[in-house]
Amino acid sequence: MAGAIHESPLQIFMTILGIETSCDETSAAVVVDGVLRSNVTATQFFHSRYGGVVPELASRAHQQRIVVIVAKALDRAGVEKSELDAIAAVYGPGLVGSILVGLSFGKAMAVGLNIPFVGVNHMEAHVFSNLIEDPKPSFPFINLTVSGGHTQLVHVKAPFDYTVLGETKDDAAGEAFDKVAKMLGLGYPGGPIIDNLAAAGNPKFVEFPRSYLDEGSFEFSFSGLKTSVLYYLRKIGYDPTTQNGKLVADICASFQSAVIDVLVHKTVAAAEKHGVKDIAVAGGVAANSQLRRRLSELAKERDYRVFIPKMEYCTDNGAMIAMVGYLKMLEGKTSDLELTAEPNLPLG
Repeated sequence: MAGAIHESPLQIFMTILGIETSCDETSAAVVVDGVLRSNVTATQFFHSRYGGVVPELASRAHQQRIVVIVAKALDRAGVEKSELDAIAAVYGPGLVGSILVGLSFGKAMAVGLNIPFVGVNHMEAHVFSNLIEDPKPSFPFINLTVSGGHTQLVHVKAPFDYTVLGETKDDAAGEAFDKVAKMLGLGYPGGPIIDNLAAAGNPKFVEFPRSYLDEGSFEFSFSGLKTSVLYYLRKIGYDPTTQNGKLVADICASFQSAVIDVLVHKTVAAAEKHGVKDIAVAGGVAANSQLRRRLSELAKERDYRVFIPKMEYCTDNGAMIAMVGYLKMLEGKTSDLELTAEPNLPLG
């Protein structure tokens, strides 16, 4: 059966190559005996001219770069191909053309070396990005994955034992940042730009709505907030070609505050409901300065421990794929070669 998991004898000392190509980062990493030895990533910055990722161009760029990126990862780790014990690659969710590049390369390389192949869920890998380096959260913990394509709260009970508490019903948080930045004429990707401008703005300048949905819900929705920003800009006759710096900063701060309020509220509520003290954050929006500050403040106030990975592990990266591959191999779990790309692959 395609995608079946196979059990094999336990092996502790292993060298794993991880490959990530789910969107617009071509990344490869090597984990040796559970320790990260290298992580090499090439980001496709050219998408900024189009205001978003162009799937066809993304897959072509992966094809052009993957051989070089994998070679660099092995070289920096001081590892020969012949020393690899398994190869792990993402098989979803993401852009199907992009996924297929890394998935096909990984399977072909595994066949050529006659070693196991491990398929990795991209969302699962984000959960484990906080387990790449110390300090690490203790099980159980609540994980907030927040990026351009996903916003998801997960109760992580143990490795590969987790429950999805809620996810976005429409726009992901990072997607909302990108779309609002486009409305304001600020460029792409919007998250870092808005975060930078918001630092000089008034978060109470405009009271944009906070969508908490039903009481006790851990689902997310940011499309209404995005629409509210659009209507506000129309109301004031905003013109991106004649930007007022202070006005833009105030709008950015107000919008960002509305997003972060919801993310923090639901994350803390999930931790309280499930009685856990460790909170982990992953995904590109984990780099947001206000999100980091708010969670850190709450950690001190309520005796939580907050874990956010290094910047290079917040965005899509091979390190998290290699780490999941290593942990799966520890449990003797591999994938068959019929595994195919699943762009809408759920967690679990």
